[in-house]
Amino acid sequence: MKYGLIGAAALAFAVPAWAETITVEPGEGAQERLQEALILAEAGDEIVLGAGRFVLTDGLSLDVDGVTVRGAGMEASVLDFTGQQGAGEGLLVTSDEVTLRDFAVENPKGDGIKSKGADNIVYHKIRVTWTSGPRRENGAYGIYPVESTGVLIDGVKVAGASDAGIYVGQSSKITVRNSIAEANVAGIEIENSRDAIVENNIATRNTGGILVFDLPDLPVMGGGNVIVRRNLVVANDEPNFAPPGNIVAGIPRGTGIMVMANEDVLIEGNIVTGNPTTGAMIIAYTQPFEDERYNPYARNVVVGENVFSDNGTDPQLPGAEMLVTAFGGALPPVMWDGLAQGDTGLRVAGRTAGWSLGYTQVGQGAENASPGPLSVPQPLGNAWDDSSIGAPAELETRLR
Repeated sequence: MKYGLIGAAALAFAVPAWAETITVEPGEGAQERLQEALILAEAGDEIVLGAGRFVLTDGLSLDVDGVTVRGAGMEASVLDFTGQQGAGEGLLVTSDEVTLRDFAVENPKGDGIKSKGADNIVYHKIRVTWTSGPRRENGAYGIYPVESTGVLIDGVKVAGASDAGIYVGQSSKITVRNSIAEANVAGIEIENSRDAIVENNIATRNTGGILVFDLPDLPVMGGGNVIVRRNLVVANDEPNFAPPGNIVAGIPRGTGIMVMANEDVLIEGNIVTGNPTTGAMIIAYTQPFEDERYNPYARNVVVGENVFSDNGTDPQLPGAEMLVTAFGGALPPVMWDGLAQGDTGLRVAGRTAGWSLGYTQVGQGAENASPGPLSVPQPLGNAWDDSSIGAPAELETRLR
């Protein structure tokens, strides 16, 4: 009891006694009134968005630590950027300890909500939607935290992003959970980030469901230590609508879970079904690069016990028709390119079928493939201790 009282007192002092609730209602002048509230807010303040549609013509920004922006619900308080001038994000956050919850962003010209260098940020019950459906002209990212330590994304919905619906890049201590990513190019993407848990999400009708990537030539390198578990990855069959030149423009339609050039990734307890190309794809990065820090191979990727069904029936891969015939009408659920650094590439649970392209060098084309059944070691037990992975536990208190 003594420690509980001390903890409560510390929490009380963490929020200034003079913290204010600032209510902003939709209607005439909403752009100016809302941006003014975001500028004048102080640590501990809560900006409350009234129910209704905020018709906005420019992006919004927040650069004050410790602020909460709360709406009346993701279907009730809507920031409508359909008439936005320019191509910026709907909302840009560049401060720490921010909570965004219970509102929607529709039709931003650029990204939906971007947070950069914003440590210990919470996205809770946020919706980002491009209402015309999947289109190349849509913004790239829906929820977009980057270069941050401590990211909690919980209960969000994103649809229509021309790159990734939920994207976390160059960050650490990340949890993405209880969220729905639908009709994006990539549903959920963890890129160049460490210590991430992606769990209890639904990824459906995207080009690719859940992606774990590591790319060269970025300020933060060395992604890994990622757990992808207990997600429903179903019917990701949207034709790829990413603008040409984007890295995700190369994702085959119908990819369930994809790991590229990352290390220490556990895929376990997921339901992966109805993805026409493959249930899980483990590959190296094949483009030319000069970054000496970069390792292009997938390392220590474990595909544990998952439920795979009805995947690989219409793969968007070179020689697909012959491959499907060779494997009896559908490709096995786990596809590996065959590339590894030593013996640390891929391990697959014993009852999970897979196949390999049989490549021996990075950058080989389809003409060099030697497809065949997968033969890799089984996992050596669960070596992942998730107590040190994911967003800091104290972020949970901001969801109450």
